[in-house]
Amino acid sequence: MKTSRPQITILVANLPAERDRRVIRECLSLEAHGYDVTVIAPRGDPSLRILPGSHRTRLRPYPVPVTGGGVLSFAFEFAWSFLWIAFRLFGEVVRGRAHAVQVCNPPDVYWPLAIVFRLLGRPWVFDHHDLCPEIYVTRTNGAPNRLALRVLVAFERLTLRTASAVIATNESFRENAIRRGVPPGKLTLVRNGPSADEIAPGRIAAAEPRTVVYLGVLGPQDNVQGAVLAAGELATRRGRDDWRMVIAGDGECLPELKKMVAERGLGDIVEFTGWLDGSAVDDLLRSATVAIQPDLPTRMNHLSTMAKSVEYLARGVPMVAADLLETRRTAAGAAIYVPTGSPAEFADALEALLDDPVRRERMGQEGSRRFAEILAWDHQATEYLAVWDRLLGRRAEARAPRPRLVSDVEMALEPDPAGPR
Repeated sequence: MKTSRPQITILVANLPAERDRRVIRECLSLEAHGYDVTVIAPRGDPSLRILPGSHRTRLRPYPVPVTGGGVLSFAFEFAWSFLWIAFRLFGEVVRGRAHAVQVCNPPDVYWPLAIVFRLLGRPWVFDHHDLCPEIYVTRTNGAPNRLALRVLVAFERLTLRTASAVIATNESFRENAIRRGVPPGKLTLVRNGPSADEIAPGRIAAAEPRTVVYLGVLGPQDNVQGAVLAAGELATRRGRDDWRMVIAGDGECLPELKKMVAERGLGDIVEFTGWLDGSAVDDLLRSATVAIQPDLPTRMNHLSTMAKSVEYLARGVPMVAADLLETRRTAAGAAIYVPTGSPAEFADALEALLDDPVRRERMGQEGSRRFAEILAWDHQATEYLAVWDRLLGRRAEARAPRPRLVSDVEMALEPDPAGPR
């Protein structure tokens, strides 16, 4: 159905749209600002035709094949997603929609479509979620195929340079884009994080035992096994009576993690919840004592802002993390940083916080302040909408009412990656 409202098509390839909280926030902000949105993404819930929580954001899903691991499997997945997204996008153009396009990575394979759209005079925006070359290096344990790595770097450069505008999720991504040849004037910083309205006021007074929380994706690069090993170390040191660890999320490592917990006899102190909807996430974090971000100090992690970090800070939860560049830029004094991310280091820091309520309170207040003043989506949406107003020639008029809350939607939590992990 044609309307007089500008229409933006958002392309997502690595997960269903209803699981990408950054994309959901972007869509709701665009709706409230007078845009219509269509999201082309892998099929998730087959009953969905409209993005949950929205009135105007349409879903155009495509089927997802089941593949294995390895370079050939990744190449097949990239080709599959490219062909389906190109087909769906062509359909949007034929229907008189897709006045502009936003593509979210991974993968970085859509630059040929960007060239076509730029030739048609339509804006093409790249929302840079993940550093694909760095992800590949991490997944190969630091021993990548050199040719594959060169191809990924070239594709990233082409993806960045063919876009009308690039949205970077943190300063490191912005600096990376400039090194790849993107003029600073084409770059806009839009961080990940919930809106202020998604956070219920105040903390929930938690009963014993005190809770250590991990929230996010359970993938190979997330080192959740490090959190489990830290739990085992902590159990040896202080016993099991006054604390527990809750791991909230899902991913390809979940079966391995459950097996690990069972083999180490940690089932009484380590709990897996699976994916949680927005209200359950809020309840869990507002009652948490300490949070853990176990990502190791790799190049990718140094340059990435973890979505879970901002979720922790938003609820005033002090956290323990490896000493990573972007984590320090995000959390500042709201975290304890350990040098290498070993289980023993994490256990030391967790035990110190569990036994120091005054320090926890001070760190929690610092996190809440940083969220309210810098990190909340309310601040990021202003910059995000300004990109579209500029590209589509709209005046920056008074903002529409704030969009519906993401926490009102029954949906899964998905990190960003910027990765949003």
